[in-house]
Amino acid sequence: MSTVSETTHNGAVAVGAPPAPSADDGLSPAELAAKYGLSVSGARPGLAEYTRQLWGRRHFINEFAKARTAAQYTQARLGQLWQVMTPLLNAAVYYLIFGLLIGTSKGIDNFIAFLVTGVFIFTFTQSSVMSGVRAIAGNLGLIRALHFPRASMPIALTLMQLQQLLMSMFVLFTIVLMTGETPDMSWFLVIPALLTQWVFNTGLALIVARLGSKMTDLAQLMPFLLRTWMYMSGVMYSIDKLTASAPHYVRILLDINPAAVYIDLMRFALIDSVTGSQMPPHVWASAVAWALVVGVGGYIYFWKAEEQYGRG
Repeated sequence: MSTVSETTHNGAVAVGAPPAPSADDGLSPAELAAKYGLSVSGARPGLAEYTRQLWGRRHFINEFAKARTAAQYTQARLGQLWQVMTPLLNAAVYYLIFGLLIGTSKGIDNFIAFLVTGVFIFTFTQSSVMSGVRAIAGNLGLIRALHFPRASMPIALTLMQLQQLLMSMFVLFTIVLMTGETPDMSWFLVIPALLTQWVFNTGLALIVARLGSKMTDLAQLMPFLLRTWMYMSGVMYSIDKLTASAPHYVRILLDINPAAVYIDLMRFALIDSVTGSQMPPHVWASAVAWALVVGVGGYIYFWKAEEQYGRG
């Protein structure tokens, strides 16, 4: 057994017994952490605890969304008016090319309201995805400086897109009224249609946020993917009329396209000439199913990589 020696104040050497062994001797770092209740810094909490933390940041999410909305167009002379002008200008271009030159307006009653509704609703999804893909990579400074559930960022940015859409809805309602539509009880269907679409958009934004945090080039590729998706979603044409002679599986694939589902619901709510017989079967069930599958699935998919965001 070894002894411990120490020098006294007069230079003598005192020899004593060795220190008693500690109860922690021989324990691994993991065992020590478990014994004293320590955890890894930045470790991913359980899903329930993560959700509780996220709910606790709800005021931050709302204020961050409002701040980003106010700051988005500060450099533009027309300011937040661009929130409305952008989809309107897109609708004007699509009307010229598809409605007049290509002739997709044939056989569609009130094509202007039909087209503008499709543009506004698809733009909501498109903007949510584009915001989501940059949610982590574009906010690394904030993410590395503060500790908070990272899902707050894509959720806040999707909430920002919803706030912008709600402001634009007054313009959409005005255009629909000017084209001869009259408000009725079906207009209240706008609320559940937008709610399910927002849940779907949020889940999709969470998915692309995780992908975009590692694949920085995804933000450059996404506009091409979204443009292809738009052309498949019946924004500027009627899927019902276009697929009248197409194979049955083509009709099914286009009908269950989530973007087309939410566009159909909004057109059905606002436009009298869009009747239930023109809608895909079980369209409301499809809308809810897409919201639950993508919303919940996207949330879990994002949460599984929580400890990776902002590192590397």
